[in-house]
Amino acid sequence: MKKGVSFLVTVALMALASSFASASDPSPLQDTCVAIAEPENAVFVNGKFCKNPNLTKAEDFFYSGLDKPGNTSNQVGSEVTQVNVAQIPGLNTLGISGARIDYAPYGQNPPHTHPRATEILTVLEGTLLVGFVTSNPENRLFAKVLNKGDVFVFPIGLIHFQFNIGHTNAVAIAALSSQNPGVITIAKAVFGSDPAIDPDFLAKAFQLEKNVVEYLQSRFWYDNN
Repeated sequence: MKKGVSFLVTVALMALASSFASASDPSPLQDTCVAIAEPENAVFVNGKFCKNPNLTKAEDFFYSGLDKPGNTSNQVGSEVTQVNVAQIPGLNTLGISGARIDYAPYGQNPPHTHPRATEILTVLEGTLLVGFVTSNPENRLFAKVLNKGDVFVFPIGLIHFQFNIGHTNAVAIAALSSQNPGVITIAKAVFGSDPAIDPDFLAKAFQLEKNVVEYLQSRFWYDNN
């Protein structure tokens, strides 16, 4: 009897650990689940409501325009063209999405995280300095200079960045392990939140003078996504 209980406890713990280890989107329970607009007064679901499979068409799995460069004439010198479930409804429940990132010379994709996805980045043109920082307490920086054809991975949830260190435009394609990876740009989230975080708190947290924090909060934080 004792052995049986012990076995059941072990199985339960393994199942629990497995559920925590599953970091990607839930697996689909049917071939397709094309996203549709949320019905009025609908029960909230983790993802999108599904279209009737009999009404699904090829266009639900299609996106055109990733060949067109994004407008990099902005404060950070980059633009991200997202291709997730909002652009391709057929991605719903499939646990994957993509993006094109364009960089002006010396443009950057500022430090940010994807709370729901690991990212794999491939450089198509140019030279990028990329990197990510591990969690506390080590906060190790893993950085690499990438050239055309090089690939780099940014683990889920970790702060990462890209910087075009070349004299010409750069282009990269990213694949992400979620239909809706989410983006948190660190500076914009901290200093551009709505409503603003108490500047006295931020001054102590970042070990800055209060007037510096208030200046940062007064800035326009561009969203390149």
